[in-house]
Amino acid sequence: MVEAVQDAGVVVTGAGGGIGAALARRFAAEGARVVVNDLDAGRAEAVAAEIGGTAVPGDASAIVTEARDALGGTVDVFCANAGVAFEDTGAGEPLDERSWALSWDVNVMAHVRAAHALLPEWLERGRGRFVSTVSAAGLLTMIGAPSYSVTKHGALAFAEWLSLTYRHRGLKVHAICPQGVRTDMLAATGSAGDIVLKPTAIEPDDVADALFKGIEEDRFLILPHPEVAAYYRARATDPDRWLGGMNHIQRQWEEVR
Repeated sequence: MVEAVQDAGVVVTGAGGGIGAALARRFAAEGARVVVNDLDAGRAEAVAAEIGGTAVPGDASAIVTEARDALGGTVDVFCANAGVAFEDTGAGEPLDERSWALSWDVNVMAHVRAAHALLPEWLERGRGRFVSTVSAAGLLTMIGAPSYSVTKHGALAFAEWLSLTYRHRGLKVHAICPQGVRTDMLAATGSAGDIVLKPTAIEPDDVADALFKGIEEDRFLILPHPEVAAYYRARATDPDRWLGGMNHIQRQWEEVR
């Protein structure tokens, strides 16, 4: 059992399935009191019933007050896990602005709003934990998914900012950056996901395991696929070579889509 989360009040957004449900189950198994959030009320309620948690369905951007009440007045851990992804049209055109706006709102601004609501309480108490489900796309990028790649970079940048700004005041921040995970979102990535993500895809429970290992080791960056660290170094030290390699994958995708 991880002492840091025993009897903690935990909120997991986007927890009706996939990574979010795996995180909710693991926190509950570790002795936490869990609020399960999802836009789909039925899925949220099903996971909550399974783990003995509380369902608080709705927009992940606006649940802090209700979740806090459900946990008896205190949120100790907030998992900003809800996310959206859109595949490129395949015609070389950018996605429509409504899709970009939704990506920014869910993948970045929901994190900002949650932190804004929680920080005063956490800073006053001198402790709190913010978990951001980012994706390796936030460290690298993803072919065929421009709004996802850009906004996941934004989510990582915000998590970094939170950590460097408030770690000396008791805030723990973790950024989870997996590659392919066997979820509905992976299934929706189409042929791009088939090429880049599916060959090394892992289970949602593997992501939860990586997070809890990171909590025990007090690490910011959580890499369920350890090889991502080498890709990240390659991107930083020789960006042109890395971009050339990614363009090769792009051309492979163009041949099959």
